[in-house]
Amino acid sequence: MNDSSSIAAIILAAGIGSRMKSRTHKVLHPIAGKPMIDHLLDSVDALAPAKSVVVVGKWREQIEQALTGRPVDFAVQEEQLGTGHAVQQAAPGLADHDGPVLLLFGDVPMVSPATMRRMVERLEQDDDPGIVVLAFEPEDTKAYGRVILGEGDRVARMVEHKDANEQERACRLCNSGMMAVQCRDLFQWLGKVGNDNAAGEYYLPDIVMIAKEEGRSPVAITAGEAEVTGINSRAELAAAEAQYQELARADAMAAGVTLRAPETVFFSHDTELGPDVVVEPHVVFGPGVKVGEGARIRAFSHLEGAIVGKDCEVGPYARLRPGAVMEQGAKVGNFVEMKKSTLGAGAKANHLTYLGDATIGAGANVGAGTITCNYDGFNKSTTHIGEGAFIGSNTSLVAPVTIGKGAIVGAGSVITSDVSVDAIAVARGDQKELPGKAASFRDRARARKGK
Repeated sequence: MNDSSSIAAIILAAGIGSRMKSRTHKVLHPIAGKPMIDHLLDSVDALAPAKSVVVVGKWREQIEQALTGRPVDFAVQEEQLGTGHAVQQAAPGLADHDGPVLLLFGDVPMVSPATMRRMVERLEQDDDPGIVVLAFEPEDTKAYGRVILGEGDRVARMVEHKDANEQERACRLCNSGMMAVQCRDLFQWLGKVGNDNAAGEYYLPDIVMIAKEEGRSPVAITAGEAEVTGINSRAELAAAEAQYQELARADAMAAGVTLRAPETVFFSHDTELGPDVVVEPHVVFGPGVKVGEGARIRAFSHLEGAIVGKDCEVGPYARLRPGAVMEQGAKVGNFVEMKKSTLGAGAKANHLTYLGDATIGAGANVGAGTITCNYDGFNKSTTHIGEGAFIGSNTSLVAPVTIGKGAIVGAGSVITSDVSVDAIAVARGDQKELPGKAASFRDRARARKGK
């Protein structure tokens, strides 16, 4: 393969996907927390292309906004006149390109960089085939177009399912629609594609037979069905999610992670788990989670945008929100929520606690039912708990407030002022006792009830 800088990619994303029945463009629906078109573009970017052109149509503003900051150009297909017509819209953007072009689909997001490289490498072999068709053999050939091979990997013909005879439909090699074509050939062949068909559209696969008529020998390479399956409905989106999760679980276990019930654990596209991490059943990892070596994520916990250090323990039934950081050996227990807070090394918040906009020093203990009151209805304020401090159960820490190193806060306190280093602070109403009054209270209550 030539220098990867000579590669270009055209990604077709003009169709909104009416079968999704959504106000969100089809290619922006997420798989493992990331829009499907971003999965595809990440794979394209691995080849360091000279240029990537995304062909957009209706709702193009959604895609343009979603891809802000990505090194892509946009071409607009105003009318939906077929895949061949869509590719033609990218011609101005590739006017100065001389090299292979990958033709891809924004709703087919799982094509790997390795497969893309194989397509380009085959295109650039000495026999100069002109076109490389990406084919596959699905379990169910459905209504896919067929790729009929001649000698070796050469394409003898391609036929749509509706036009195929019984013998051709018996062929299991199907057309994914994706191709690699030399740019110098692509647009001149597209210029010869007609629309004399029932739909009146210009079909991209027609360039294969046009190339053959000019004496070229297009070829096909194959990929697994999982790489080339398109997503056009909610059901297909769910199937793609399941496929991604199955692979992610297998990768995690191969890397030394224990999943107690793999089928119940869900990963984000960027989840990072260190070796010897144990994940119990029914855990969900949202985007932006890193878990250090030897940590344990217990059942029914939800983590997003969180960093969990080495040998920490989370849950069960814990929620770590964006900005949550647990340092080595820290522990959060059942029904504890953290947001934009740091729990220092060895610190603990074991039960029924909310830590928001807080820093908790190493070795501190936060008792059950403690909350950091970080929001006054207008602004967020911070709470600082020093190393080795002990916060008694059912305490409210009204931010901004600082609890000094080694301080003790009595259970049931509402702390509104800073507590000094090594001090004991108790802030609650005085307890009163009226001897014998309980019996007389009951007597009066019974008398009133009997009236």
